Amino acid sequence: MELKKKIFTTAPLPFMGQKRKFLKQFKPALEGFSPTATYVDLFGGSGLLSHTVKSIYADAKVIYNDFDNYQERLKNINKTNQLIGDLRLILKDYPKDKRIEGIVRDQVIERIRTEENKGYVDYITLSSSVLFSMKYALSFDKMEKETLYNCVRQSDYDAKGYLDGLEVVSQCYKELFAKYKDLPNVVFLVDPPYLSTDAGTYKSYWKLRDYLDVLHVLDGTKYFYFTSNKSSIIELCEWIETKTPMSNPFTGATTATMNATINFNASYTDIMLYKYE
Repeated sequence: MELKKKIFTTAPLPFMGQKRKFLKQFKPALEGFSPTATYVDLFGGSGLLSHTVKSIYADAKVIYNDFDNYQERLKNINKTNQLIGDLRLILKDYPKDKRIEGIVRDQVIERIRTEENKGYVDYITLSSSVLFSMKYALSFDKMEKETLYNCVRQSDYDAKGYLDGLEVVSQCYKELFAKYKDLPNVVFLVDPPYLSTDAGTYKSYWKLRDYLDVLHVLDGTKYFYFTSNKSSIIELCEWIETKTPMSNPFTGATTATMNATINFNASYTDIMLYKYE
């Protein structure tokens, strides 16, 4: 009896900016695109969009551009599970969500130091277990200086089958776009780091010019494009269309929105635009 393949509705390891909350709108929108198209995930991030496309369209060719080297974190998931499992034991009698202090803090730091000396620690994943929500320390030196909290995960991470069927590459999105832009039946997934949003856990630093350069991949292509109302990219393109001879790449696109909450008094609107032709 063939086992049913697991469909992930969230990335198997933490990743800032993954599109898990947008999947309810992404999946029905995908129905308007070809099940045998080539889908090129230019800013692959955690790979969740690529995984979702392949889980729905088994015959599609899906290229996941893992520019942030998420696959390295997945390959080391057993080490991460062991480290967090040991922290779970250290903190088993410690109050949940409370600040870790004293001897217990020393024990936590020493266990992380031991793993650091072995050569690999997934600090993004580790941060979600011992730092306040949405805070990240990306090195041992920074982690050692942080205030620690007992938010340790109570179960192991599992990524089995997550990248199955995907063609994984790691290159500049411009090079990847150039390779596929003139081929027939290609759909581009375009989810760059958001403008005016903390991009500290991403591999590269983005300026306004970088965000504007991305708009070239939307000219005359089929696409999904993700942004937020914090970037004002859509309004900028509308202004350019009315004030200059340039066209608006979003003309004719369908828009879907979703409210995203940062904390009890701060929120913003996530935006997905998609175009069939």
